[in-house]
Amino acid sequence: MNVQRTLQTVDRVSRWSGKLFAWLIVALMLVVCVEVFKRYILNAPTAWIFDINNMLYGTLFMMCGAYTLAQGGHVRGDFIYGRMQPRTQAAFDLALYFLFFIPGILALVYAGYFYAGDSWRINEHSTVTADGPPLYYFKAAIPIAGALLMFQGLAEIVRCIVCLRTGAWPERLRDVEEIDVVGEQLAQSEFVDQESRQLAIEQAQQIEEAAHQRAGGARP
Repeated sequence: MNVQRTLQTVDRVSRWSGKLFAWLIVALMLVVCVEVFKRYILNAPTAWIFDINNMLYGTLFMMCGAYTLAQGGHVRGDFIYGRMQPRTQAAFDLALYFLFFIPGILALVYAGYFYAGDSWRINEHSTVTADGPPLYYFKAAIPIAGALLMFQGLAEIVRCIVCLRTGAWPERLRDVEEIDVVGEQLAQSEFVDQESRQLAIEQAQQIEEAAHQRAGGARP
């Protein structure tokens, strides 16, 4: 139980950080809409808007990595993996974490720390224009995202060890899923009878559960 609580605490940190930085997509949308209006209506394009777009999207992409890992959402080739037993999946994952994940993320954090430090030290700005936006805020996200990803990765390693010992994946924190949206839409539909609605929800749940099993880790 202590291990399970620890794993879910790490999941909460990753979920909190992912949902917080997910709001950057709203900022990115607003920036793009404003720039389209300025460029095509006012004929006054912004020279450094491309840099801003890259920084917003790049920060979103990096800072949501730990959340995606916590949800088992990273792309994997599961044609063979999905047919393995949980213990075999755990052994396979554990080997890959030690061979590739840990060295790669450690390198990211180490290099990103000095990369961001140099940028802060020289007060780095975009060189597209004389008054380009600062780049050091964006580069500071590299080691932070790497540290969050490493934190979640260590929790995934513990999950693998638990699965090797028990033969079952520990539960993950449940987040909003597509099946929740399906259920809400069907519940509000006036054109689907109760039997068809229940059958559709059960089929969607079976598909979702199969996907979660392939992702490694059941949902409560």
